[in-house]
Amino acid sequence: MKEIDPKETSRAYAFEMWMKAPMPMVTIFKKLNVSRLLRISKKHNLKFNMLMCYCIGRAACKIKEFYLLPVGDKLIQYDSIAVNTIVANKNGEVSSCDIPFIEDLSLFNRRYLELTQQVAESCTNYDITDSMVIGTSALVQYDVDGAVGMYSGIFNNPFMIWGKYKRNFFSSTLTISFQFHHTQMDGAHAASFLDRLQQEILYFRV
Repeated sequence: MKEIDPKETSRAYAFEMWMKAPMPMVTIFKKLNVSRLLRISKKHNLKFNMLMCYCIGRAACKIKEFYLLPVGDKLIQYDSIAVNTIVANKNGEVSSCDIPFIEDLSLFNRRYLELTQQVAESCTNYDITDSMVIGTSALVQYDVDGAVGMYSGIFNNPFMIWGKYKRNFFSSTLTISFQFHHTQMDGAHAASFLDRLQQEILYFRV
């Protein structure tokens, strides 16, 4: 990771316009067809949340804007991406766990299981500071139509929230919200990411 001059990037105008905005976050909602991921999850005994995090990482790593992030009053460029998940710990509370994105599914799954277990048992967050982290929160026990993340003014990372998937006669769908800092990307970049995420899910291979 390194600080870069915003004027030397495609985000120069956005940096000037949105860095000091009182509310620079934008949220987009999208309904995803997750039928294939559910089938693969059951067939191969893989956690659905892990598969979602993996697909999010795969979709994001193909979009250059995900490697830039406003931090404080600076624009930081990263070389890698991680996906955060919220873990229920042994004390009945929740802890945060960053999973480094790895293209190899078996390695990503192994790290996901190791790190989430470590966090659950230690009740200590596992943070990665040298990767651009995409936050996620899965409210899988609840039927929600959407949620908008809180903007603290400290963390500008993109963030995704989803609840329980819904079954119908022909498919299973999952409504997700995607919140991002307008300095990092525009609506078109975010929409392209969500389209890529849907494609990663639809054509997922183990």
